[in-house]
Amino acid sequence: MRILIASDKFKGSLTGPEVAAALAEGIRSVDGDIHVSAVPVADGGEGTVDAAVDAGFAAEFQTVTGPTGDPVTARYAVRGTQAIIEMAAASGLNLLPGGRLAPLTATSRGTGELIRAALERGCTSIVLGVGGSACTDGGAGMLQALGLRLMDASGAEVGPGGAALAQVAQVDVSGLDGRVGATEFVLAGDVDNPLLGPEGAAAVFAPQKGARTADVALLEAALTRWAAMLESQPGVRPASTEPGAGAAGGVGFAALAALGARREPGAEVVQRLTGLAAAIDDADLVVTGEGSLDEQSLAGKAPIGVARAASAAGVPAVAVCGRTTLTPAQLQQVGFLRVYAVTDLAPDIATAIANARGYVVQLGRRLAQDAHAIVDRAAH
Repeated sequence: MRILIASDKFKGSLTGPEVAAALAEGIRSVDGDIHVSAVPVADGGEGTVDAAVDAGFAAEFQTVTGPTGDPVTARYAVRGTQAIIEMAAASGLNLLPGGRLAPLTATSRGTGELIRAALERGCTSIVLGVGGSACTDGGAGMLQALGLRLMDASGAEVGPGGAALAQVAQVDVSGLDGRVGATEFVLAGDVDNPLLGPEGAAAVFAPQKGARTADVALLEAALTRWAAMLESQPGVRPASTEPGAGAAGGVGFAALAALGARREPGAEVVQRLTGLAAAIDDADLVVTGEGSLDEQSLAGKAPIGVARAASAAGVPAVAVCGRTTLTPAQLQQVGFLRVYAVTDLAPDIATAIANARGYVVQLGRRLAQDAHAIVDRAAH
């Protein structure tokens, strides 16, 4: 029996590799003859660099500008001329000092500084994983770090953050790093929102970053001005209405418009980087999961991609999660033969999170006891 574990993180408690290690411990404690292997997965957001490093990329560290201007040390991954950058590592909500939200002033500059660091290492292919960002600055900070200039009516540089974009009177793209044009950029994520409008970056995502109603209106107006100014520049393609432009507070827009990025589902990008398909072909049973298996998961999260890849290869799949709100019919439609949830064992959510590893070991034991029956059932 060969079991492949390809789990995403349990947000707030365990990383993907930690989930895999706990499951493997539980499985082996029941049946030492089961061969357990693991391939890390992610959806382009937090955990993407972890997955790349586990797949053989080298971890690199760079001091960059955090979302509120304080220096932070950000990790990215490099293999040959390819770099994997996780926006959350430089411009993430988790980096806000004291957890204080800054919806109007948070900047994506640090993400641009990571891109510049990768360019200076000679990278010509950069995957930009978006998700978990603290900013709604339309990617302006990212582009400023790469040499673009934004001036107000007096010719002074505008300040950081989305609100300041309302003051933009001139955009100068002439100083944009020349290496950008010779670099392939992939925008990896599962958000398909446009930049503007009721489904845009300000309306949908800014409230999650602390924006009040008046802030949302201000950010929407500022992003509208920014988009018009940037899209009028030579060499910039109109991208504000494209799916994914609203990702990460509009960083998706800047990447599509000024960096020439192409958008791909984050889960598929990570699957390709980690060689998931070959690992599935070599397995009798695939185990995947994430902290909350819910309606959002169905929109392209990593576990759903793993289940579909397993189904295409004719290999049965089960899920291990912190909790699930999906119906049995939904789970079956995705391709899961069984779901193991921590909340089936824990008395409440707080206990589940605090003792997640121990519960996941227990789920590994249950899985080992069921594994042969699941594989036999799938075969018939």
